[in-house]
Amino acid sequence: MIDKKVYTTDTTDFAPYSDSDELKEECGVFGIYNNDDNDSGRVVYYGLFSLQHRGQESCGIAVTDDTTVKQYKDMGLVANVFNPDILNELTGKIAVGHTRYSTAGGSYRQNSQPLVSRYLKGALTISHNGNLTNALELREKFENEGCIFQTTIDSEVIAYVIARERVKNPSVEEAVSRMMDIVVGSYSLLVMSPKKLIGCRDPQGIRPLVLGKRGKSYILSSETCALDAVGAEYIRDVEPGEIVVIDENGLRSIKTHCRKKKRALCIFELIYFARPDSFIEGISVYESRKEAGRQLAIEHPVDADLVIGVPDSGMDAAIGYAEQSGIPYGKGLVKNRYIGRTFISPTQQAREDGVKIKLNALKSAVSGKRIIMVDDSIVRGTTIARLVKILHNAGAKEVHMRVSSPPFMWPCYYGTDVPSRDKLIACKYNTEEIAKVAGVDSLGYLGLDKLQKLTLGKDIGYCDACFSGNYPTPIPQAEVNNQEEEVKKDEVEIRKPPKFTIC
Repeated sequence: MIDKKVYTTDTTDFAPYSDSDELKEECGVFGIYNNDDNDSGRVVYYGLFSLQHRGQESCGIAVTDDTTVKQYKDMGLVANVFNPDILNELTGKIAVGHTRYSTAGGSYRQNSQPLVSRYLKGALTISHNGNLTNALELREKFENEGCIFQTTIDSEVIAYVIARERVKNPSVEEAVSRMMDIVVGSYSLLVMSPKKLIGCRDPQGIRPLVLGKRGKSYILSSETCALDAVGAEYIRDVEPGEIVVIDENGLRSIKTHCRKKKRALCIFELIYFARPDSFIEGISVYESRKEAGRQLAIEHPVDADLVIGVPDSGMDAAIGYAEQSGIPYGKGLVKNRYIGRTFISPTQQAREDGVKIKLNALKSAVSGKRIIMVDDSIVRGTTIARLVKILHNAGAKEVHMRVSSPPFMWPCYYGTDVPSRDKLIACKYNTEEIAKVAGVDSLGYLGLDKLQKLTLGKDIGYCDACFSGNYPTPIPQAEVNNQEEEVKKDEVEIRKPPKFTIC
């Protein structure tokens, strides 16, 4: 189901800044099968800390000790939700965690993950990164059969399918395999049963998932940077369509769904979402972004005095642009790292003040100079215009904008909040017109045909649907209609459950 940006009045919930040019990714997942000790919740906590960039709305951890599942989740950042007393209670052999930004469902506590369900075979816990394109169809089908859902997220559809199939199959991993025949879309998924940790990726590998090892323990994570944070060794990426099963007998793999569909890693993982110190499919994210900058310098050269990046997402590409062009790289914008999204009010003046508080120009660096400003994307065009104004007010003579991705032309249905086409500035104006709207002296985007360069010679397929409109899976019209709706019908606020539960 597609999120319509409707939020409850709960003061612990905080809504995304819907007029921002910052894209958000749905979530990060992290799990451990701990053969070394029972302090699994604390390991997951540090893993989630490293995946905080993938979602800042809610987070949670669930652990099992064979008989019970303990979980704690809430709205907010990892550092604010958990404390030592909570982590001391989250002990067990297996644990999974989740950090979330809502692109499907809504921004309230009920939709936070991990999702813990009880059914005929016991407890089932899942953490999901991605978005299903047939979730609405499946949900309506199951509701007509009498199924009751407790959340509005598509992840619960996955949980229901696995539970239903587990009743008919002899193992959880076989139920997961059957689920992969039924659901369509993007998913990197962790499934925790009382005795197993299972990870899988959708057959096209739209979202990343990596496997690591620390001591005798196995770890699954959205990115390698989280493995580094807990002192784990990277083993490999989980293959598209692969099911990884970890239990008392060790690690085994099921590949019946592998290589049946064309690979389609979300290219925006390399452009923006992943942390620069991560590796995705063996590709250095940092080097990939530098390569994007180098390609921009080749495609769109301009005489200037200084290359700067928009913190933090444009800085690596700016380094690449500077190296290729020979123009010095420097800092031109300073970011206030202590600003969250909650302070931004929905008025125009408040939005403009918000940009000034979050980013400020370094006057001594930009005054009197011709500036090349590099960023990863332009979505609505609102933030860029404000940044250009800040630079001009600081004395910049010229501001030339370079973007390390092609123009956004299509919405995303796989877990990225690229908005509907009527909100995308590139669907309204051509490049020259956008330059005028933004107030820049020139504007250059990375060419669609240059995206292949970002893979650094690796032979991987990728999804560029938000730029090209070529979706790797069928998009049902119902999902298109949902994405295009501006306002979701009013929802009754759901009563908040206890934060700490034992299942």
